[in-house]
Amino acid sequence: MADKEATVYIIDVGESMADCHNGREESDLDFSMRYVWDKLSTTVAASRKTWTVGVLGLNTRKTDNKQAHEGLDGYEHISVLQELGPMSMTSLKELKSKIKPSGRSGGDAISAIVVAQCMIDAFTKKLKYNRKIVLVTNAETPFDDDSLEDVSSKLNESNIELVIIGVDFDDAEYGFKEEDKSSIKRRNEQALEKLISQCNLAVYGTMAQAVDELSVPRIKHVRPFKSYDGALTLGDPASYQSALSIHVERYFKTKRAAVPSASTVVIKQESGGHSQSTQTMDEEDVPMDGVEFSGVKQLRTYKVNDPDAPGGKKDVEMEDLARGYQYGSTVVPFSESDLNITKLETKKGLTVLGFVPFSNYEPFMNMGETGLIVAQRQNEEAEITLSALIHALHEVESYAVARYVQKDGAQPQILLLKPNPGIEDEFECLYDVPLPFAEDVRSYQFPPLDKVVTVTGNVLTEHRLLPSEDLNEAMSDYVDAMDISTFGADDDGKPSEYAPIEELYNPVIHRVNQAIRSRAVDPDGAIEPPAGILLRFSNPPEKLVEKAKPEIESLIEAAEIKKVPAKAQGKRWKKEAVKPLSGLDIDSLLGQSRKTKTISSENAVPEFKQTIATADDDATVEDAVKQMGQIIRKLIEDSFADLFYSRAAENLRVMREELLGLELPGMYNKFLTALKRSILSGELNGDRREMWFKHILAGKLSLITSEESEVSDVTEEQAKAFMK
Repeated sequence: MADKEATVYIIDVGESMADCHNGREESDLDFSMRYVWDKLSTTVAASRKTWTVGVLGLNTRKTDNKQAHEGLDGYEHISVLQELGPMSMTSLKELKSKIKPSGRSGGDAISAIVVAQCMIDAFTKKLKYNRKIVLVTNAETPFDDDSLEDVSSKLNESNIELVIIGVDFDDAEYGFKEEDKSSIKRRNEQALEKLISQCNLAVYGTMAQAVDELSVPRIKHVRPFKSYDGALTLGDPASYQSALSIHVERYFKTKRAAVPSASTVVIKQESGGHSQSTQTMDEEDVPMDGVEFSGVKQLRTYKVNDPDAPGGKKDVEMEDLARGYQYGSTVVPFSESDLNITKLETKKGLTVLGFVPFSNYEPFMNMGETGLIVAQRQNEEAEITLSALIHALHEVESYAVARYVQKDGAQPQILLLKPNPGIEDEFECLYDVPLPFAEDVRSYQFPPLDKVVTVTGNVLTEHRLLPSEDLNEAMSDYVDAMDISTFGADDDGKPSEYAPIEELYNPVIHRVNQAIRSRAVDPDGAIEPPAGILLRFSNPPEKLVEKAKPEIESLIEAAEIKKVPAKAQGKRWKKEAVKPLSGLDIDSLLGQSRKTKTISSENAVPEFKQTIATADDDATVEDAVKQMGQIIRKLIEDSFADLFYSRAAENLRVMREELLGLELPGMYNKFLTALKRSILSGELNGDRREMWFKHILAGKLSLITSEESEVSDVTEEQAKAFMK
């Protein structure tokens, strides 16, 4: 069961929090709320009802707390902005409108801590909770410090952790000290430090450090999850007494972290809070909180042709349909009875099939997440038996191969079981990884890297495709020079690993989480750039690259690397003709000028290219495009099923490339627009939509946009809309 948490944030919104200090362009309140909004949005994203949050305002205009209502003195200008309870997007939005500088002072920070402590005690009672109070202030407002011992003893009695984060508080460990500090703030800081020292659970720090640490990704710690509880067998215990059966438990050792998934929502209508669409879910079915959106429920209806039904179609139920699988250009029906025949009936179990030596296994065969197998708890017989199996595998240096079925009816998996005898870490277990089935393995043949085999069977060790000794040596020196295994430094300044595994974060997951939190707090604001810690290892260290510069230059020289100039886009009628080595004009000699010759459908691509290459005006190109367009349309029109679709698509691709090179995108865009109209309207001898979707759309033969050619007037958005 997840831990229950009760946290109360005390936010100072007094007059002094509206000022900017120490060269910052944002107020102390905005600077502090960076930390608070990040924590609150993380709680919202977790969506756990057991994580409760309350918010108190310090130095507010009004007074709204239980102690003040009971007539107690010293609790003025303290207001409950949110009672303890689950945090949602709705409450986050409402809270954002309340957190503003009040222009007042006079609130007592110690009294606010007492109010927060009473809120937590009243909410949690004697139940098991992780209790926490977070005070955010710049300590510019005087408060009464005579009751610090009573407050700390009460916090210790309730087992509440006190976290005090001050704006511009002095912190020797972080290396910050505020100059020209006011006497009131200096006295308050000393009092708060004294309060922290008297609490059993307490954290004290400066806001600058807290804000800096927001960029460090939060690692989600999860409890062990049991995926299997049953027998590990060797042989068939039901048939043979000599068979081995051990009661074991399997847990996940590693688990793939996924990017947060999105949900489809619709905007609610003001009347009744529901959209008029019948696809909107009922209020109680909506899995999210909020006042602006509702979840969407998918509704499907199935229709078949029926001449007797109104409109020529009738509705059918889902139960009357059969699954259909595409086989070529046809659909093969597959009934439920056929599916039951092909479905494998399995029983829950973990059975050892055989053993394989360490040397016969390649690590690249690992197919997924790692598991951990241990003996059943409080089962001494299972512990002894499993320990014997683990040590036996270790002594003979072998892995076990097992068939694993998580539950009845589940698909079987083949697992490799690795023994861990606990010699180094005093923990005995079997680690497991999934292995591939035969159809999962793809074998590809590549030519050798150290030799070239000719057609006649001769073996060459020196060839233009093989690296020379100088190149091998230069590459070896370069790899050694770029070694980062000891490029880092530890706390004592000694060489250490540059990129330790605990500092490597998945930039996709944490960047998306950062963007979601930012958008939740400020729906209209700009999303901040990725945190530097996510991009820290995206490029090699500059000092190491500079240090390895001689090796890099030697490698460039040995590999004879030369910079290839960018291919200039062809200009109309200024294309440089390719001159043969003989210096002869082959086209003139053979009399095969493409200026006046008709393009044939049998040899359309080379003839079209030759015509474009020798064209010296727009009229010649326009005539060639017209002929090629007629050939494309004819291929589609005469095609039996999809027989000629590939040829038509290839001709269209060549037309696009040539016209793009001549900077004549308008001709291509005009032809493609007319071709789409003809295909979708059925002008080309029936339904030819497969040509559009599977060859033109999938082949990325869209309109030429302004990003590809400066003279095109088609934008990227217009091209996408056209292809839809």
